[in-house]
Amino acid sequence: MEELFMKDKYHYLLSLKLLEFEIRELTTYSKQHCDCFELLKERLDYLCQFMINDDNLQRWSQWGEHAEIAEYAERVREASIQALCDMEKYQAKYTCEHHSDISDYLDTLARAVNDEMKKHHIDDSSKVLFIGSGAFPTSALTIARETRAQVMCLDIDPEAIEWAQQVAATSGLGDCISFTNKKAQELSFTGEATHIIIASLVKNKLEVLEELRQHMNPQAKIIVRYGNGLKSIFNYPLEADVADTWVQRKINDDRHLYDTLVLERR
Repeated sequence: MEELFMKDKYHYLLSLKLLEFEIRELTTYSKQHCDCFELLKERLDYLCQFMINDDNLQRWSQWGEHAEIAEYAERVREASIQALCDMEKYQAKYTCEHHSDISDYLDTLARAVNDEMKKHHIDDSSKVLFIGSGAFPTSALTIARETRAQVMCLDIDPEAIEWAQQVAATSGLGDCISFTNKKAQELSFTGEATHIIIASLVKNKLEVLEELRQHMNPQAKIIVRYGNGLKSIFNYPLEADVADTWVQRKINDDRHLYDTLVLERR
């Protein structure tokens, strides 16, 4: 029985190692041949299913704190986040160069995002600051299109900002969505925002929260996307308890690719 138990453990470890290897290799191949982005997308889609699979969740509950498994989970995360960033830039470049109509794509995404917007009461009177928006900011584009809210997207990668601006213009949303690579505390918009969304791919979430606390509108809601446990292989975690400084409400769904924490100032 113990032999089967250990066999399963090392099979799980091997699956993480293979995921990291495949994603890193396909990321390299994709830079050389853009057709490989389709293969990379397939691996990332598989990764998304891997992290919400019941058997894998059970294995994580048994071995997630094992040093080698924890190490490779982090390595998978770093590989997958880099891959996603590269793929978003490719997707943005393709959309702009081919003048692609992404309205059908946004229609599909809107079905998932609409519930989130209703929960957080985002409407045409809202001002939304999106931190970590990326080169192809689908959530921000969807919020702008569905609600006509004023949206400000922030990303530390200047190249991502350039592509995101072009995608917004191509989508006809340039009037209600803007972009910057400044820090949140440098923006007057931070003090005006009614909603602040922190993307799951933002690494230093606690630092960002502390900076926001000093500069935000006191009535604003902060919506933190994160992934703990097995979800941390494709999201940065938020494992520290922030209840002492924030009124918080957790929105967890085992089927969702990330979890959400809604924060308001005490």
